[in-house]
Amino acid sequence: MDGTAGRLRGAARFAAPALLCYAAVRAVGVLLIVVWGHQRGTPGLETLATLWDADWYTQIAALGYDHSLPVADIVNGHHEYTDLAFFPAFPALITAVHTVLPLPLPDVALLVAWVGAVAAAWGIFAVSAARYGRRTGVIAAVLWGVLPHAVVEGMAYTEPVFTAFAAWALYAVVTRRWVWAGLLAVLAGLTRPSGVAVAAAVCAGAAVELVTLLRRNRTADSAGTTGLSRHRPAGWWRPLLGAVLAPLGWLGFVGWVGLRLGRWNGYFQVQLLWRSRFDWGTSTLHDLRLLFVHAQPVTLGRLVVACVLFGAVVLFALSLVHRQALPLLVFSAVILVIALGDAAYFPSRARFLLPAFPLLLPVATALARVRSRASTAILLSAATAFSAVYGGYLVFVCQTAP
Repeated sequence: MDGTAGRLRGAARFAAPALLCYAAVRAVGVLLIVVWGHQRGTPGLETLATLWDADWYTQIAALGYDHSLPVADIVNGHHEYTDLAFFPAFPALITAVHTVLPLPLPDVALLVAWVGAVAAAWGIFAVSAARYGRRTGVIAAVLWGVLPHAVVEGMAYTEPVFTAFAAWALYAVVTRRWVWAGLLAVLAGLTRPSGVAVAAAVCAGAAVELVTLLRRNRTADSAGTTGLSRHRPAGWWRPLLGAVLAPLGWLGFVGWVGLRLGRWNGYFQVQLLWRSRFDWGTSTLHDLRLLFVHAQPVTLGRLVVACVLFGAVVLFALSLVHRQALPLLVFSAVILVIALGDAAYFPSRARFLLPAFPLLLPVATALARVRSRASTAILLSAATAFSAVYGGYLVFVCQTAP
């Protein structure tokens, strides 16, 4: 126990610069929301806890899930939604914490999201530092906190908690802790639909590990040695178990929704009610064409989302060129495919990309090589200011759900 506690303290000290810097840049964004809200007569923290989808999670935590699909009022054109579209891990965490802390559910939801955001920043640092060094890890965590849509990291949304599960699952993969990787992938799969990206990354890493073990075994056999055979029981089954576990969270919830609705495709029917379906990017191209080709008023929000999408594609190409580790590439690729290929609400696509932190690694590694720390600080400070102001714009001016 003392050894585990000592390792945890050492890991916390190692990650302290990243966590402190991340907390600082996000505090700027939250403080601006509070001040901006005060000037408008709107409590800023209450807004972060209840705005847009946040209210759905607290309702699930309080009342549970629907038992059937709502009936649309076709005559009056009224469209009903259902909470069965929302995965259960975040509401379950809200309920669990609420049993301990006597706070209103929205406040608990915001607290859980903030803790998840710090855990996510730690996980991002851990993955980045393990692959590229401590300085890159610190910068990667800060970059995640100053993204244009980083305001979501301070809201009662699932992205912070999901990113935490995803980042630590990927850390378990790069450090070859396969059972932990599988279990964390299960939790990620119970948090957001994009949990399939974590499962795919874990399976990809496990496949590489199994192939490596097989090649080593053949090499040992051809050399007439048995060194690998002696530790084979502790070697091959762990990546295999991690790969088997990884998709169970996502599959479990999708299957549960189907059973609850009495139809095998129940979850996908729920998604159709939310006008969400995979159309291989047709809707994305249509929205981009409207944005850049047709003469019509262009909102700042849609323009920033389009820039984020283009930037994500470029960063993924750079990740390929830099030969990023396969699990990280697979994770980013699946997240990118979901963001570009889903027919969901266009402004939400940038939010879908928030968990894809490996896309930030080419920028983080480049900034880590900059000799002038003052130059790096100026760039990150400017990004912090833009992220904070743009977050306030989304919440109070644009008033369109990201």
